[in-house]
Amino acid sequence: MNNKSYLATLKNDIPASLVVFFVALPLCLGIALASGAPLFSGIIAGIIGGIVVGSLSGSKIGVSGPAAGLAAIVLTAIGTLDGYENFLVAVVLGGVIQIVFGLLKAGIIGYYFPSSVIKGMLTGIGIIIILKQIPHFFGYDSDPEGDFAFSQVDGQNTFSELGIMLDNISIGPTVIAIAGLLVMLFWDKILAKKAKFFKIIQGPLVAVVMGIVYFISTKGTEYGIKPEHLVSVPIPKDFSSFVGQFSFPNFSAITMPAVWVTAFTIALVASLETLLCVEATDKLDPDKNVTPTNRELLAQGTGNMISGLIGGLPITQVIVRSSANIQSGGKSKMSTVIHGFMLLISVVLIPGLLNMIPLSVLAAILLIVGFKLAKPALFATMYSLGWKQFLPFIVTVLGIIFTDLLIGIGLGLLVGIAVILIKSYQNSHFLHIKDESDGVNKIKMQLAEEVTFFNKGAILKELDSLPENSFLELDVTKTKYLDYDILEILEDFASKAKNKNIDIKLISEQGEALNLTNYVDFFKNNPEKGIKKMI
Repeated sequence: MNNKSYLATLKNDIPASLVVFFVALPLCLGIALASGAPLFSGIIAGIIGGIVVGSLSGSKIGVSGPAAGLAAIVLTAIGTLDGYENFLVAVVLGGVIQIVFGLLKAGIIGYYFPSSVIKGMLTGIGIIIILKQIPHFFGYDSDPEGDFAFSQVDGQNTFSELGIMLDNISIGPTVIAIAGLLVMLFWDKILAKKAKFFKIIQGPLVAVVMGIVYFISTKGTEYGIKPEHLVSVPIPKDFSSFVGQFSFPNFSAITMPAVWVTAFTIALVASLETLLCVEATDKLDPDKNVTPTNRELLAQGTGNMISGLIGGLPITQVIVRSSANIQSGGKSKMSTVIHGFMLLISVVLIPGLLNMIPLSVLAAILLIVGFKLAKPALFATMYSLGWKQFLPFIVTVLGIIFTDLLIGIGLGLLVGIAVILIKSYQNSHFLHIKDESDGVNKIKMQLAEEVTFFNKGAILKELDSLPENSFLELDVTKTKYLDYDILEILEDFASKAKNKNIDIKLISEQGEALNLTNYVDFFKNNPEKGIKKMI
């Protein structure tokens, strides 16, 4: 995309970047807190994810930053590696490994996840956003923003937190959250359709400004908002204290085996989360752009190297910020880059103003993002597509809600693979009893186009069940690939058939194969003639 194209989309990208900024700010801080890392490390990762990764990535609408899915890994690794500076070495090395993944074209892995699992991931994340933001919406901020796992940092879980929240509702945060939510809905559903001005000035910005005004005007009253219910950006006293917020890797720890184990873990998990998010955001993108996955791994690796070098958390592309970008009308990577600069400028120039933003208002923004990801109509749509689509979808959704993102996706993928195996078992062949009028069972078996070891059990069962004194017509005219395991089954059956007095007629395009035994021998010795090797 040339510079003119970037300028043409700025009218969409700037408002979208502002919404992404408001979504990213509490998540960057909350994920750092949940990871046991310095708060500023989350901001660093958000800045690098926006500016560096956003510039290098081939994604037009994907947004990168610190990921909730890595929080548990980071928390454990900091303790295992005896300090945050040692952990940063693993982040840098993880970035290098990701670059190697990109050079090795490992990005193709992202295309092997079923659509039902990707849709389940989006829906599950939407539901978990809603469930996790409800306590913040009502002013109960015991668990930090960005903690999306079922078992929470504060010792509760997703559902027990909701019960405790009922006894700890704060009036001030709740009042402004409800007001902000109503304004955003009114803005989106009515005002945005009336004039272009209401598309340029987004509802979330109005809600945040309302929140700041409310905090200032009610300060010291019973309807006021306490500091623990506000954004908490570190405020440096001077330039030297600002610089002091950056941490740097202790490269003397590079010889520690645990550092390398952590680096590979970060690289693998961050790459997998990124590829899944890329696939999901491409599905959400109304313009249906296709992100080059290998380039994305190179961009993420570069971002993680730089983030680790200056004290930031590991980075991935993240669905919450990316979906907020799409929902707000972002058209190019400029919205991602601009949001990164907004994070940088705001923490340098106006950290005090940021700390007047109520968390409940930001929770209201995230509630809308979550609802748009988890629309109830999608459940009916997936159900109507049949059990082969619905089962992996619903398992992924429930897995994400009751465990975490990666486990939920893994469970959905396992169910998806099981469905494939079942259908492969069922579709390996077609069996038809033709005629029994002369006392002879005439049976036709037609093998599928590709028959692999997955089909071994089904074919073996059918052949073993053939009665004595029958006639089998084995049609392999459509078969382009036979696994070696299947050839062995056919070879064994040729011997058994003689003992059971079963006559076999082979229908094949290969004239050299005069009978079943010759057919098997021919393709064992000449797999390139007719039976094609799988690529």
